[in-house]
Amino acid sequence: MQKIFPFLGWLSGYKKAYLPKDLVAGLTVAVILIPQGMAYAMIAGLPPVYGLYAALVPIVIYALMGTSRQVAMGPVAMDSLLVAAGLGTLAISGMENYIAMALVLAFLVGSIQFLLGVFQMGFLVRFLSKPVISGFTSGAALIIIFSQLKHLLGTEIPSSRFFHQQVINAFQSLGDTNLYDLGLGVLGIVLIVLLKKWNRRIPGILLVVFLGILAVFSLNLEKYGVHIVGSVPQGMPSFSIPAIDLEKINLLWPIALTIALVGYLETISIGKAIEEKTNTDHIKPNQELVAMGACNMIGSFFQSYISTASFSRSAINNESGAQTNLASIFCVILVVLTLLFLTPLFYHLPNAVLASIIMVSVFGLIDISYPKRLWKQGKGELLVLTITFLATLFIGITQGILIGVLFSLMLMVYKTSRPHFATLGNIRNSDYYKNVKRFGDEVILREDLLIVRFDAQLYFGNADYFKDHLLELIENKGSALKGVILNAEAITYIDSTGAKTLTRVIDTIHGKGLQFYIAGAIGPTRDTIYKSRIIGALKKEYLFVKTKEAVAYFDDPQSITKIQDKIAHQNSTNVTKVI
Repeated sequence: MQKIFPFLGWLSGYKKAYLPKDLVAGLTVAVILIPQGMAYAMIAGLPPVYGLYAALVPIVIYALMGTSRQVAMGPVAMDSLLVAAGLGTLAISGMENYIAMALVLAFLVGSIQFLLGVFQMGFLVRFLSKPVISGFTSGAALIIIFSQLKHLLGTEIPSSRFFHQQVINAFQSLGDTNLYDLGLGVLGIVLIVLLKKWNRRIPGILLVVFLGILAVFSLNLEKYGVHIVGSVPQGMPSFSIPAIDLEKINLLWPIALTIALVGYLETISIGKAIEEKTNTDHIKPNQELVAMGACNMIGSFFQSYISTASFSRSAINNESGAQTNLASIFCVILVVLTLLFLTPLFYHLPNAVLASIIMVSVFGLIDISYPKRLWKQGKGELLVLTITFLATLFIGITQGILIGVLFSLMLMVYKTSRPHFATLGNIRNSDYYKNVKRFGDEVILREDLLIVRFDAQLYFGNADYFKDHLLELIENKGSALKGVILNAEAITYIDSTGAKTLTRVIDTIHGKGLQFYIAGAIGPTRDTIYKSRIIGALKKEYLFVKTKEAVAYFDDPQSITKIQDKIAHQNSTNVTKVI
């Protein structure tokens, strides 16, 4: 039962000392979550109260089924933007229909996550590489910031899924700016930033919300055209099953799949980052998918749009001393009390203040340091990041991440098609054989022997490169060459094309009157050598564990010992234990 409901594990070992820490953490997160949730619902194009609905059932479900003890679930900026981007492309008339589609989308996202978890498909998220996520989040953050300018400026700015059009629309609307809205928004940004720098424990967001409401109420700023949240429905969300049909599924499944994977990646990344800081190890990837799927599916029955892990709230939850997921239950209790009794307090909350909260929150998603590191480490990954960033801004949110994944895979295929190929030499006075380009004068090179290392799997994508490069090295060596040794330590897999190519290469080398040896092949690679035609061309006498043994055999065929011969020739077909 603990596999399905991990809370049984931490609940059975719960200590009284944990209670005050969980209580403080839960209430602290709730103080941030309530205004954030309302603001994020606005990003998604939903009424603010739906941000509070998304902070109820999903958080409770995750507390019961999630494996991370510090992750804080609920509405987040990234997924909210994806909801707006996905639904914005559809011809939806009226807020009621828009809300209905958002709930169907939440159910589909949950269904995908749940099924991926049940079938142990958590590995799929690995295709979302760090450069893709960094470029995507930075681009999405800019789009979110500019999408809030209409609230910050207090003017009607036509929405667009294209960043450049957003910028143009914003500049065209500058003349209609409401200075009171702008003043409240700018003051909100300044206060949140300054308080965060001064003391992170001060609830700057809550303070800005309080001051914004107080300013509008006491100064009667409504008469100056300040836009406010207005009436927030009081009471708990009702139970209703989303109206799902094949037409809606057909329209929504691409964006649902994107949100499912992005949300899962966010949760896993946040959970693992916190575990590294706390030196714990609780998070289970596939169970997280099941938990998130249940959160969103069941949450959609209670008017909740998509919920996932929040980096900022999870960090606050951890810093506040949360020990278990009971902190999340305390958080939900405060949200429930807000919905039942406190929603009238938010009537005078300025939209510009909510916009300031969003802008400050998502600005942290723009990562400048990572591209700088990639400039020094790998230009290829920087290119992937840049393409993803630009595609997200100028083509579309979902298209941006898909294009990023495509280019990331293309880069991977390109690199594996032209892997590192090193010529090795013996380090003086040692048994080590290292890359001659790295060790220079320390390496002894022999005219009669060529030793090479291929640092990749040998498969159809790089088989021709392997053959051409090896034969070129042989040709450059000249007539003094008598033997070739392939160091296969890095070759973890050989497919049928690779096996056929290697066999042809061996035959070609033999045809030149040269001997060929393989050294360092691991067990699975040796199995492939024996099961394919490679062993027929190579002969098992020329298969060695270490490069130095192959060199010794080349110099003196009698030098190989019985134990070396036995180990070198072991494979899964003739021994009970593969080395």
